[in-house]
Amino acid sequence: MAVLVPSGLPAVEALSCEGVRTVTTTGFKASLRIGVLNLMPLKINAETDLIRLLASSPLPVEIALFEPATHTSKSTPAEHLRRFYNKFSSVGAGEFDGFIITGAPVEKIAFEDVDYWQELCAIMDMLKRYVRSTLYICWAAFAGLYHHYAIDKKLFDKKFSGVFAHSVTTPCRLTDGFDDEFYVPHSRFVGFDRSEVASHPQLCIVAESAESGIYIIGEKGGRDFFITGHSEYAPMTLDSEYRRDVAKALDPAVPCNYYVDDNPANAPAVRWRSHARLLFNNWLNHYVSPDAVCGVVTRS
Repeated sequence: MAVLVPSGLPAVEALSCEGVRTVTTTGFKASLRIGVLNLMPLKINAETDLIRLLASSPLPVEIALFEPATHTSKSTPAEHLRRFYNKFSSVGAGEFDGFIITGAPVEKIAFEDVDYWQELCAIMDMLKRYVRSTLYICWAAFAGLYHHYAIDKKLFDKKFSGVFAHSVTTPCRLTDGFDDEFYVPHSRFVGFDRSEVASHPQLCIVAESAESGIYIIGEKGGRDFFITGHSEYAPMTLDSEYRRDVAKALDPAVPCNYYVDDNPANAPAVRWRSHARLLFNNWLNHYVSPDAVCGVVTRS
């Protein structure tokens, strides 16, 4: 299908080269409205990655981009933010069918010390009341579980980065069509205590990995999904992060299972595209669409 995006958005040109169809005309009739609270520093890259996946859905989707009102981005041009982004307070949450909150490079900071934390809490509470389903990605997953369920993050000694094999722990409609083994990129400094998540009566571990731990946590009924990995990442994103950290003399580990032969001189082996499309399509079809009956997430 296609996705309706703001006219002039850089993602339009980038994605057209890949054969991804986007639409900028107001004459396009979208059946689903998806809001994206983009907390990533390189917002243009993040919005392009998400639009690529949302455009693969058979459902016509309209995208609206948001940023916190209480934070000033330093890595994205101010003109881009002024032209394409909204402040959440300017738009009612009830106008959206689904919402996505991205990751953010603030994992080492206590949640309460993040400058937009209070605003984010208010947004998460509003989404809980008005939106059919919300995807929390990477840091947002940790923030959401901390805010809604008081489950705190566990800080690693070193950044955890690479592409890892996963399997479904508790099947639900979100996992329809997943292979017995599927791959997901991860790039983070934090994780969860599995026993703490598993003991919570309102949550269910949907998918996980022996190497990277919990990947998807579902709230019963499918209202919220907390996703620790980055299935939306473009092929070269982990490479860019790794080389950036090398340039900063941070001594990063080579991303596991990412480059051919684990050699940064080689190209990455991309093994997560099909899973990423299934994940986002299943979310839209089974949890966000007003015609869908949510696949209830149950505990095993």
